[in-house]
Amino acid sequence: MKAIVTGAAGFIGFHVARRLATEGVQIVAIDNVNDYYPVALKETRLSALDGHAGIRFVRANIANAGELAAAIGEDTDADVVIHLAAQAGVRYSVENPAAYVDANVHGQVTVFEQALRMKKRPPIVYASSSSVYGTNSKVPFSESDPVDNPVSVYAATKRSGELLAHSYRHVHKIASTGLRFFTVYGPYGRPDMAPWLFTDAILKGEPIKVYNHGKMERDFTFIDDIVNGVLGAMNRILTSPEATAPVYNLGNNKPVALMRFIEIIEKACGREATKEFAPMPPADVPRTYADTDLAARDLGFSPSTSLEEGIPLFVEWFRGYNGR
Repeated sequence: MKAIVTGAAGFIGFHVARRLATEGVQIVAIDNVNDYYPVALKETRLSALDGHAGIRFVRANIANAGELAAAIGEDTDADVVIHLAAQAGVRYSVENPAAYVDANVHGQVTVFEQALRMKKRPPIVYASSSSVYGTNSKVPFSESDPVDNPVSVYAATKRSGELLAHSYRHVHKIASTGLRFFTVYGPYGRPDMAPWLFTDAILKGEPIKVYNHGKMERDFTFIDDIVNGVLGAMNRILTSPEATAPVYNLGNNKPVALMRFIEIIEKACGREATKEFAPMPPADVPRTYADTDLAARDLGFSPSTSLEEGIPLFVEWFRGYNGR
């Protein structure tokens, strides 16, 4: 089998590409390796992919149609596209909204247009986000819930990506499914997310910023569980494209209070955090909580890694990566 994986130098894309390679899938891995966070981490991920046969990495911007077509080259017979490239980060979207529209909206159109020109018109599994639920008060968040009130530009671009996918299914018969990821963490994780920020500060003896005075909950999901869900969605759409849902939640289905999350990191680091309490940032939401019944039924999705198990694995990797 042959797959195109965009965002292969990113956190989730790297893990997906590595898993697929170990299963013998031929991969065209694409990423523009932008500097939203330190490029050194992305290069580290790419170095970890170097040892896998069957991966061809190309540095290209998926929002540029010419670059994307050149990256795919002669591999237009791919069986599936796993589109995980995106401009990530809720808070940064307040500062630089244009970057999100370019990568997440224009990029979505470019990827789907490219699929139209490929030999097999491959189905597309793409990254959406739990952010599309905004401040929904009904929990857990279900795929059938209304998602028309995003509270950040990031969320708005991810919802736009879902609507564009619907249009391409209707007009061009391109099979696709979106995956609404819920706060993914684990080894090789992103430096702009709480597990990294808190671990880094605690090990340095610096204060951590606790937003909304600690009154927040997140459905933290370990990266290995997420990869299982992505591959489940890929297998589902390859075998039953007409029976595949437009979107699936991929979360742990067990939201954890922010203060409990901090306690778990403190234990893994072996020291207590100095906490600075702060109000809620304007683009954040107080709670995320995934209803995963649909993903369990269709994708065999069954997350098994608790935060108490996953955070020590992240901290151990973090210490090794940063030489602490």
